[in-house]
Amino acid sequence: MKVFKQVLGIDVAQKELVVTLGRLHDDLTIELYAYDVFKNTDKGFLKLSHWVDKLTDKAIKVRYVMEATGVYHQKFAYYLDQKEEDLSIVLPNKISNYMRTLDVKTITDKTCSEAIARFGLERKLDNWKKPKEIYRTLKQLTRERRQITDERTIVKNQLHAEETEAMPSLSSIERSKRRIHFLNTLEKEIKIEIQTRIKDNKELAKDVSTICTIPGISILTAATIIGETNGFELIRNKKQLTSYAGLDVKEKLSGTSVKGKPTISKKGNRYLRSCLHLPALSTIKWDDNFRNQYARIVAKHGIKMKGCVAVQRKLLELVYVIYKNKTIYDNDFESKKNSVPA
Repeated sequence: MKVFKQVLGIDVAQKELVVTLGRLHDDLTIELYAYDVFKNTDKGFLKLSHWVDKLTDKAIKVRYVMEATGVYHQKFAYYLDQKEEDLSIVLPNKISNYMRTLDVKTITDKTCSEAIARFGLERKLDNWKKPKEIYRTLKQLTRERRQITDERTIVKNQLHAEETEAMPSLSSIERSKRRIHFLNTLEKEIKIEIQTRIKDNKELAKDVSTICTIPGISILTAATIIGETNGFELIRNKKQLTSYAGLDVKEKLSGTSVKGKPTISKKGNRYLRSCLHLPALSTIKWDDNFRNQYARIVAKHGIKMKGCVAVQRKLLELVYVIYKNKTIYDNDFESKKNSVPA
């Protein structure tokens, strides 16, 4: 049988790459024929490349397929990009949904790499493009700021606890206040750097300006969303975006006897979800369109958090649409849409 396609499925961890080689024959049968584990280091990348060269048909280019797993996949992705290999990076939820269709009883690193290899053999995947440097920078800066604000919240709670004690330690209180002042200074520096980076990039500055026409969306929120999605590089539609952010609704239904409470999956990017929390609260308070949507959902389900999450999801979808269409937010869009005759 003639080999039609070759794929290396890669399950990425912090310290290792678990890989499975597969090939698709001209009769459309799939064969997974080699498995190994390599270190997620420069030396490991070289060994992996030699292993692939030895076991594959040189006449057919190998497609490398991996999940977007935090930051651990990035170094190997850049290595493959430098070698001009065919690389596809897919969202984790795509692989997890695909694995549910397979007869996989035990999930291990090996079975994950096998599923990724099968996925690559069965699907026509786009080539991954190295993200722009500015997107990577925005992600680093916005995540650094998030770490600082989280630390500041902890210190503030410690300070409050110390101040309310019967016999508080004045030296501890003073040190906590100095820490808070220091963290405030760091956050201010990061915000200034984010604004400077955006201002220095004319195309990005224009995109951020249009995104900020959406009620409640600030420069910081826009920078977080663009950085975490690499300029929506892997996103093809709004449904995929909400799933990537973990704002998609999951519901357990089984016949007529079991009906679980609908919840959001929370299996996506937590930085996207957290950056939209305060903007959602702001738009619910000040913008009629979002306030009406929130009120309808709360009236129907009686759950305030459900209404808030729906507003977060709508804000994220609006950012995506405006970024892709290079347009501004139309506050009268809903009323115009409702006034169109059926």
